[in-house]
Amino acid sequence: MIRVLLADDQLLVRAGFRALLDAQPDIEVVGEAADGEEALLALRDLCPDAVLMDIRMPVLDGLAATRQITEDPRLSAVKVVMLTTFELDEYVFEAIRCGASGFLVKDTEPEELVRAVRAVVEGDALLSPGVTRRLIAEFAARSKEPAADGTLAALTEREREVMALVGLGMSNEEIARRLVVSPLTAKTHVSRTMVKLGARDRAQLVVLAYESGLVRPGWLG
Repeated sequence: MIRVLLADDQLLVRAGFRALLDAQPDIEVVGEAADGEEALLALRDLCPDAVLMDIRMPVLDGLAATRQITEDPRLSAVKVVMLTTFELDEYVFEAIRCGASGFLVKDTEPEELVRAVRAVVEGDALLSPGVTRRLIAEFAARSKEPAADGTLAALTEREREVMALVGLGMSNEEIARRLVVSPLTAKTHVSRTMVKLGARDRAQLVVLAYESGLVRPGWLG
């Protein structure tokens, strides 16, 4: 059973998400929070698998709460999915850099929300259903200039190639077709790259691909 916490200052939003998620045979909403501080307290008490976190909340916003979650060893297994009203929310890329596993717009289709919860718990990144590669590049363009710090020194040439394709927004299946390998082989390369770089998940690998300079904004056309 996938255990989920809902953190949003709008009661109706939480009620809608709860009704949808609790109707699934493999998902259970174990708690709710109306602001970031409540969310942190609930997370430490309930230890859910994932939290749906609104970006804009009173007392402590979702971005600050996410930063605290990813810095707390007790919460290292919790996957954070940020909720936003607009796909071009100015805080989304920063949230992913802080450790969020992805984001969803609040008006996403119900089946996509359910799929998203399952995906992040399984370790996949969620850069929003329907999110375009242009959007990934737009967030990446706001990141810091690449630093020559040897971040990628531990990677093989193949792992660098795979990481670059992840940075371009490709799925394992798309990477497999590009490199003429099986999807399982592509997934293995992605997993090994994440381990070597200490990336929490695929979303953070995308961030590292841009921040290391392996992929540059504008390459996507």
